[in-house]
Amino acid sequence: MKRGSPLLQNRETTRREEQVAPERMQPEHAQLCLLGRPPLSRFIECAEDLVMEGARLDRAALIEAWRAARHYYRDLEVREAGIADHGEPRELDPGVVALAAQVQAHPSYRSTFDTLPTHLGMVELDRLIVHQWHVTQSVIDKGKNRMEGARDAATVFRICMPLEPPDLLVQVQHLGSRRFVFRCESEDLDFLEPEMLSGVHARDGFAVAHAVGLVLGFGSNFLSAVRLGNRVVLNNGYHRACALRALGMTHAPCAIEMATCLDELQLTVNQRVAEEIGSYLQSPRPPLLKDFFDPRICRLLPMRRRVRQIEVEFEVRDSLISE
Repeated sequence: MKRGSPLLQNRETTRREEQVAPERMQPEHAQLCLLGRPPLSRFIECAEDLVMEGARLDRAALIEAWRAARHYYRDLEVREAGIADHGEPRELDPGVVALAAQVQAHPSYRSTFDTLPTHLGMVELDRLIVHQWHVTQSVIDKGKNRMEGARDAATVFRICMPLEPPDLLVQVQHLGSRRFVFRCESEDLDFLEPEMLSGVHARDGFAVAHAVGLVLGFGSNFLSAVRLGNRVVLNNGYHRACALRALGMTHAPCAIEMATCLDELQLTVNQRVAEEIGSYLQSPRPPLLKDFFDPRICRLLPMRRRVRQIEVEFEVRDSLISE
């Protein structure tokens, strides 16, 4: 990778070059990536796998950029020591109390937050600890456009605590009598569970005894975090949190799970946080949401387009057994 490649440019430099070649410098799937915090080996592996033309990246320059960001983080550990320990959540705006009650009574909220005590409050965006090291710029921009004309408390609350299902296209390919492939641009598509179906009474003249469905779909999409002591780790809603912060907002409505010890926290946090718990809860200055807005540790990289693909294949065994 050459000195002038996007990895080593801050966003100010990138904006100047966008005037010459906007499609090259800011593709639809460009990602804001944090340097210095992921373990170096994982960072290189992800960069080579996900960045466009990643196989041709200059590893020496990649390591140099990571090292510079790491040194800057060490400086922040001195200058901003304890910053994550003072993010006391606020109460919700009185105007959204009725909306909050509606959300808390909804089945999707109850099924999502059924492990730890959870309440709705306003988290301070700049003090949120982050474990995700890249976010999609175009998704943040869409969120900003959606909220820019209406920043009242009720609109922001509904965006952060949506109850309506997402309007996303899921493509299906029938690859065999018992094999299907599902594709979606959203990484939130997931296999949910097998389910016994009722109300299926006949098929092609045959009486139906039972019907089983293999269910795919989308889980809840609440902006959520988990709190241990005074530290709050953002679990879900990174793009909305970044969009709100980019619009100048300091706090956001959030479902906050309350952990009293590390064992409880590990039940609900992202697996990466569970594996590297010290980096997030013991570091004097862990990675924060505001780091995505600091050009000294964040770079805009052209990433490959990715889609979620789930393959479902089932097996039927038919036998006679003696009882």
